[in-house]
Amino acid sequence: MLNLPYGISDFYKIRTEGYHYIDRTPYIPLVEAAGMHLVFLRPRRFGKSLWLSTLENYYDVAKADAFEQLFGDLAIGQNPTPRRNSYFMLRWDFSLVSPQGEVEQISRALHAHMNARIEAFAQTYEAWLNHPITILPENAIASFESLVAAVSGTPQRLYLLIDEYDNFANEVLMIQTRVGSDRYETLLYGEGLLKTVFKAVKGAGSGMGLDRVFTTGVAPIVLSDLSSGYNVAENITMQRHYTTLCGFTQDEVKILWTQIAEECGVSAAARDEVLALMRTYYNGYRFDPRSAALIYNPTLTFYFLKAFQREGMPPKNLLDTNLAMDRGKIAYIAALPNSAPVLATALDEANPPVIEALAESFGVADVLDQTKDATFMVSLLYYFGVLTLDGYTEMVQLRFRVPNLVVRSLYAERLRTQVLPPHEQQVATTAAQALFHRGEIQPLCEFIETTYFRALDNRDYRWANELTVKMAFLTLLFNDRLYVVDSEPALERSYADLTLLVRPDLRGSSALQDALLEFKYLPLSELRLSGEAAKATPREELAAMPLVQSRLAEATEKAAAYRTILQSVYGTSLRLHSYAIVALGFERLVWVKV
Repeated sequence: MLNLPYGISDFYKIRTEGYHYIDRTPYIPLVEAAGMHLVFLRPRRFGKSLWLSTLENYYDVAKADAFEQLFGDLAIGQNPTPRRNSYFMLRWDFSLVSPQGEVEQISRALHAHMNARIEAFAQTYEAWLNHPITILPENAIASFESLVAAVSGTPQRLYLLIDEYDNFANEVLMIQTRVGSDRYETLLYGEGLLKTVFKAVKGAGSGMGLDRVFTTGVAPIVLSDLSSGYNVAENITMQRHYTTLCGFTQDEVKILWTQIAEECGVSAAARDEVLALMRTYYNGYRFDPRSAALIYNPTLTFYFLKAFQREGMPPKNLLDTNLAMDRGKIAYIAALPNSAPVLATALDEANPPVIEALAESFGVADVLDQTKDATFMVSLLYYFGVLTLDGYTEMVQLRFRVPNLVVRSLYAERLRTQVLPPHEQQVATTAAQALFHRGEIQPLCEFIETTYFRALDNRDYRWANELTVKMAFLTLLFNDRLYVVDSEPALERSYADLTLLVRPDLRGSSALQDALLEFKYLPLSELRLSGEAAKATPREELAAMPLVQSRLAEATEKAAAYRTILQSVYGTSLRLHSYAIVALGFERLVWVKV
């Protein structure tokens, strides 16, 4: 059985203990040629740490005897570069530095981590060093300078790997208090702690023994403030040569799945269905707007495949809890002023987020300034991995979209949490289940009228339209444990507003119902009704109004056309309930079954 390295970022362990490895060593010569101080950003759990571990094992002078075992059958083993096994390797992992407590506590944690790695370095390379390394418990910068001095007395040079350089800065940023802002500023601004570290790195690279640095992170959250102290780094994040350095391609996932399907005895027809499910939920990341290549999150891929190996079916929960922490990043954006339209458009395939250019660095002033524009919010969502590039508009602006259904579930959850208190969310769940199990939409429409619409802020009227109504249904109906929930799915080059199609792995035995919803919006001003009058008017009388009838007819026509397309695709397995729904302001809903 294929041994999948889920959650393992140790290259040595993967290669010596029989885990499956998807070869990324062809990138080693490219990275060598790219420069001496490189920065590479990708979302969490995307394979950055494994890449650093690959570099560490390839260049480590202490692992020269293991080269054939580790790399012999890989691309780089067939054609190694002259620099192989020629460096002392030092690695700092800032994700291990706790962001909790005051600045002094964070500072001690950072110094302790750096010193621990320097001490391990001294033990590993003791036989190569001509001078001892002095460890100063409260001053890791001085310890690092002692290490560099010891290295400079040898023929070898130092290769420094820095993992998640922005981790504790990001965590401090997420704390929405003035105390958090003060800590963030102290850590990063002026001669702040992190800047001091990178100034020491820059100095060590000026003929002092440090030859190369490869730094990974999630977002360029502190690059502006580090630039004066570390202005020798080159950010290769957006360069097209490195699009697939981390993450898996469609072809790689298909090969993996084919092997596992054979192990599990999955039929040819079912194989395509499961692969399509994976593509829907896990594919979709694009890191170069000019490239057609879509990338899978490797952690999610292994999570799914390992569950299939174990159970013979996809995991019930398609969102791996190890990535559920990303909901905090969406929550941070959601807490910013004027974020609601940005989050809503993120879920609107017809009118997705568009900005002139991606922000390539954020400084302290950008982060602490109370005014956050769409460029700031969309850029951060992109770096956090909850938006991805979708190419260029006709005006050569960058267009973004939610990468896949797993990430979309986080948005739906956040919007639901923002609008509804916990006790109302259970009522909403019961109303949604009436549609899921019996195809009945009335309980949900009544809940939206009486509770969801009432919870919307008056400011939401400024961008009230069909999208606002669709978001209400999407956030209440999104359930990736049961459905492929799609907003604006392409149906023969036309688009339905919202479909809920039972997951392929549940379709054969489940009594769940499919649903197709088509929306229209009518401002109360066009109906010459006040909010109070709309509430007091019986639904039958509202439905009989000519304007309402006209909108219902338009929505019915579209829903009927989409229904025909879906029936041709799914045949008798489709248990479809179709509805045309017209929202009258944020007061009432009128609907007909199609």
